[in-house]
Amino acid sequence: MENRFLPISKEDMINRGIDQLDFVYVIGDAYVDHPSFGPAIISRILEDNGYSVGIIAQPDWKNEESITILGKPRLGFLICGGNMDSMVNHYFVSKKPRPTDAYTPGGKTGKRPDHAVAVYGNLIRRVYKDTPIIIGGIEASLRRLAHYDYWSDSFKRSILLDSQADIISYGMGEKSIVEIADALNSGIDVKHITFIQGTVYKTKDISDIYKGEILPTYEEMKADKLRYADSFQIQYENTDPFSGKTLIEEYPNGIYVVQNPPAMPLSTEEMDHIYELPYMRTYHPIYEKDGGIPAIAEIKFSLISNRGCFGGCSFCALTFHQGRCVQVRSHESIIEEAKLVTEDKDFKGYIHDVGGPTANFRQPSCEKQMRVGVCKNRQCLFPKPCPNMKADHSDYLELLRKLRSLPKVKKVFIRSGIRFDYLLADKDDTFFYELVEHHISGQLKVAPEHISDAVLSKMGKPENAVYERFVKKYYDINKKLGKKQFLVPYLMSSHPGSTLKEAIELAEYLRDLGYMPEQVQDFYPTPSTISTVMYYTGIDPRDKKPVYVCKNPHEKAMQRALIQYRNPKNYELVKEALLKTGREDLIGFDKKCLIRPRNMSNQTQNSAYKGNNKGKDFKVSSGTQTKGKASKPAKKSTIRNVHKKKTK
Repeated sequence: MENRFLPISKEDMINRGIDQLDFVYVIGDAYVDHPSFGPAIISRILEDNGYSVGIIAQPDWKNEESITILGKPRLGFLICGGNMDSMVNHYFVSKKPRPTDAYTPGGKTGKRPDHAVAVYGNLIRRVYKDTPIIIGGIEASLRRLAHYDYWSDSFKRSILLDSQADIISYGMGEKSIVEIADALNSGIDVKHITFIQGTVYKTKDISDIYKGEILPTYEEMKADKLRYADSFQIQYENTDPFSGKTLIEEYPNGIYVVQNPPAMPLSTEEMDHIYELPYMRTYHPIYEKDGGIPAIAEIKFSLISNRGCFGGCSFCALTFHQGRCVQVRSHESIIEEAKLVTEDKDFKGYIHDVGGPTANFRQPSCEKQMRVGVCKNRQCLFPKPCPNMKADHSDYLELLRKLRSLPKVKKVFIRSGIRFDYLLADKDDTFFYELVEHHISGQLKVAPEHISDAVLSKMGKPENAVYERFVKKYYDINKKLGKKQFLVPYLMSSHPGSTLKEAIELAEYLRDLGYMPEQVQDFYPTPSTISTVMYYTGIDPRDKKPVYVCKNPHEKAMQRALIQYRNPKNYELVKEALLKTGREDLIGFDKKCLIRPRNMSNQTQNSAYKGNNKGKDFKVSSGTQTKGKASKPAKKSTIRNVHKKKTK
């Protein structure tokens, strides 16, 4: 029987009658042929357009022979660091190594290098000096221009230069990669492929660029952080394919890195076609002996229904990668995939997710977006919903009803995130009721992120009063439906704008809820976000005003400890924070106090900690947010009503 996975060896090539591949795709993840994995989509769409592609997954970057196993490609090498940025994949925000890698056989670590795209690019260039190299995926996309690198605490050049690649295909890349392939196939030298939307290239001559916008030079930005803030704001205003300009960034020795405007959004028909390609929908069988690929469990029974997000969260890089224009698949396409999923031998009746970056976005925010693009200087939802925004869940609701009615489907979950302010903006509550009745099981995870309006404004999130309205409405609907389901809020510590004062405000809020998260998500400065620019420069690029940034590890520990103030291990940090801010009133025996005086024995203190939670609606949550990823349901024993006291 023919191996339907793409070739991973010379033997596979021989079996397919391929003497020389058109493209060799080097990836940092194990080879998973599923449409939730970017390399699978790119390789299959190239194949669909008549190009042969072979896969080299997780090569040994210390051995040049590891990228020669498929021979020299006819048209070029493709590189993707993986579904996650390699540095985020490797390290916690504390910069301590993660113990597992879900995209590697058996969850083992150490199978890809730090800054994987750059390392792979240099490895290939040493062996194949003149072969075109095209880089893409999240890691390349978010580093396409000069950027701050949190892990080295340095200002880095465009990854195009550091990887020695020829072109970046940024964003999702389906359109640009085919255009690149066609150009190379027609005989155009890679140096002359400068005309494709959704690409970045390097040149020494910018004289023929039409209406390009000159950004601050790399040297200027390296010397002056304010210039980087200026540059990033220009970049942020040019992420729309309809209105975006060509951006030009100068480097020493007369080199320019040029970013063409983003690729045009995919039509529904184009989206449908991508998800109809002949994926194997699992990992390559060579990994079976090593325990398989853990990441498949999170997406195997999930359905992607949309792309893009107009939510505008400052800490999210989605605007830079997928854009603000929401693109959707048809009901028919999603239903067909769902039927395919239900035939899987491991399917138990539960569709784990139907969504995307934001599950309840199934249309552009307003009618003009797909004609003239998004607004450069206005957000759709922040600080308040735009009057032109159309909040309508009817299409999504219809889709979910169809999925619920399929044979073998017991329940359809929504786990990829509900934007609660958008939900409230919809005057029709039908979707809200059906969400509560049919699409959650015990708890709904939402992301208020903080309760301080000062911090929320830096996050690009709605003010806390909006979240409070959502909470009340959620529990009112549960009561009307005779259900007792709960909310689990995601919270973030140490985001730019958050001082110890705001951290204490959050602790007091949690005190009143009787809630302590088991894990706290510290702000993580990843490339190409507004929040990361704030972290690096101390300036909000939107208004150029100074913003407080918590960088001291000890203060970060205090902010995190305040959110978990009930944990006895955090006592000294919480006490220090309260004393430092003059909030001794929160140390005592009153019910409003966060901690008690430490004249008690450790045994008594621990007993008090446990005793204080008896009979209370106390929630210990292990959830942390990963944008666009499905989360495992919490164990039933941990589900408590964390908002009950607040909403009585």
